[in-house]
Order: sequence, then structure tokens, then C-alpha cells
Amino acid sequence: MTTSTRGAVKVPAVLVLEDGRVFRGRAYGAVGETFGEAVFSTGMTGYQETLTDPSYHRQVVVMTSPHVGNTGVNDEDPESKRIWVAGYVVRDPARVPSNWRSRRSLDEELRNQGVVGISGIDTRALTRHLRERGAMRVGIFSGNALPDEGTMLAEVRQAPEMVGASLAEEVATKESYVVPAIGAKRFTVAALDLGIKGMTPHRMAERGIEVHVLPATATVEDVYAVNPDGFFLSNGPGDPSTVDLSVVKAVLARKTPLFGICFGNQILGRALGFGTYKLKYGHRGINLPVQDRTTGKVEVTAHNHGFAVDAPLDKVSDTPYGRAEVSHVCLNDQVVEGLQLLDQPAFSVQYHPEAAAGPHDAAYLFDRFVELMEGQRA
Repeated sequence: MTTSTRGAVKVPAVLVLEDGRVFRGRAYGAVGETFGEAVFSTGMTGYQETLTDPSYHRQVVVMTSPHVGNTGVNDEDPESKRIWVAGYVVRDPARVPSNWRSRRSLDEELRNQGVVGISGIDTRALTRHLRERGAMRVGIFSGNALPDEGTMLAEVRQAPEMVGASLAEEVATKESYVVPAIGAKRFTVAALDLGIKGMTPHRMAERGIEVHVLPATATVEDVYAVNPDGFFLSNGPGDPSTVDLSVVKAVLARKTPLFGICFGNQILGRALGFGTYKLKYGHRGINLPVQDRTTGKVEVTAHNHGFAVDAPLDKVSDTPYGRAEVSHVCLNDQVVEGLQLLDQPAFSVQYHPEAAAGPHDAAYLFDRFVELMEGQRA
């Protein structure tokens, strides 16, 4: 990626998909070029949390909501220390942010962090194209001296694909750190950082959990050195088939209470013996309906995943760690959205219960994790 941080309101920009479709607009954010996987997010709010979610590493995010940037950028809502999206696509960016917490405009923040974007294109047409053809590689090019379309398309097709991409170590912490319990400490949890969002350990801390966040390269010895009451598998980017499962399998063998979300759900699924596969265009946004099959309740949930677990919806499966079943399912397309073991304390969901930027329907899952640890301790 090459960028410039000069103002770019009227600078021409071009978006080129790997199948040859081209959209022309104006530069938004930094000027230069960037490449990634084109995906779309249906959230109408929460763009700051989306931008700073490490799970979006190497993805160019298309916002389906036409107006983006209305509330500017603040210093309270980021989910990590930087913007992780590879590029940003919006239709009608706000000219002036309006919010009492705003510190700077979204355009300024993108420029400051070197994130190349494009505005002024038909994002509805682009989203329909991705729904019909599937997520694919894309490039955004901006500046007053753009290459010809053939050259741009060739560069896009040389970019790496998401299938087979091992990205967790690129976004995870390099050193362990501790998020202390809020109030009286009740439990200790070892959290494997595969691209964790900041709100996730905070939600556990609110429940009296001291969270030891460990690098993606942590060993079994690292996990049990903190004497954990539970083990957490975080969200993260990339292909789950590239992840080493030895730590997860060791935790399952010891029957330590386990909770995983998003990428963590896929990793648990693989550890149990299920396969994973790439979705056509994935689930991204904060408005997807999921049914909790253990209660029958339907939740509106936040998602960001392009891969899913291949597990049977209509039966209980035998695994090396006891019986397992699909606990949650997406009502839009019947994609597996959660797993649970029936003979030991382990479960996971494919979506994001930490409610950043919302909704709050799935917050009970952190309480379910607490109940597992309480039961194991008893």
C-alpha cells in the first residue's frame, strides 16, 4: 500500500474488482492504492468499531448505509489501537461531523492512519454485485495520475486471496497483558488473542473476571501458567484451517470451561472434527437474526465472518471430546452460528456478543460462561 496524507476531497479514485468491474468516484481518506478482499457491512451505526476491529485485517469494507461519518471519530470507541481495514468504501460521506464526543472527522482519521478509501460510488450496485458474484479481491486507486484499467486489474489479480491466509499473528498482541476484574475478582480466564476486540475482555471484567490476554502463539504451558478457571478463544481474521489446534485440544482434554466467539467458534469446530468453508459473501453488520436453539429465542446480532463451520443441524455429533450439537443458527441462511459440547463445559458462537457497537441481545453469553466456571468449581 502506498499513501499520501494530503487533502483528497476532489481527487479522482477508481475501484477495480478482480472480475473486471470498475467503479469511479472520489478519494476518501488517504490517497494512493490498496488491495484486499471486498466485503460489505450492513450496519447503519458503529463504523468506528468496524474500522478498528482486527477481524477486518486485509479486507476492503463497503458500507451499505449511504451516509457515513456523521458522528465523526472519538477517542472512546476504538476496539484496538489502530484502524485495521485495508480500504474503505462509502457512498455519501458526511461533510461536517456532528456529535458532542467527536474529536475529528472520519476522513481526517483515515488520512492520518494511511487508509485509502473511495466515495461517491453506487454502493448499492456494488453490494448487489458482491452478493451475486461473491466476495472477491479488489483494489482502490486514487490520485491524479492513475494507471490504465488493464494495469489496475492485473495488480488486483496478483493480490493474495483470503482462502489459506494465516493472519491471526499479524493482529494479535505480542506480549501478554492483564485486564483486571471490575470489583471483586471471581475468576481468572486465559484469553487467546487471535484479533480480540477491546470490549470483549471488558465485558468479562464487568462480571468479576480477571482476563489474561495471551499472544496467538501462546503454548499450553502459557495458558495454564495463569491458573485459569476458563479459557477464551477470540475473534480474528483469516482462514481457520491455518490455525494450530494443539492448545485448544489440550484445553478440551483437561475439560477447562471454554468459550469462543467468531474465529474462536470456527477453531473449536475444527478441534471437534468439523470442517470449515468460505461463505459466498459472509455475514457483516449488526442486524442479523440468530436463533438460540437451547431457548428458542431469536436475537438480533453483530457479525463479521467470511468462513463458517460445517456441522450437521439435525443431529447430535460424536466428537473426541463427547457429544456436540449446533446451538445457534442464522435464520437468513441456516449457517451454523454456535456449538456446544453436551458432556463437558465448552461452547462458542459465530457472532459478537460484546455489543460494540451493538446490539445487546447476546450479552447473556458472558453470563453463560460464568455459569460454566461456577459449575466446574463446584
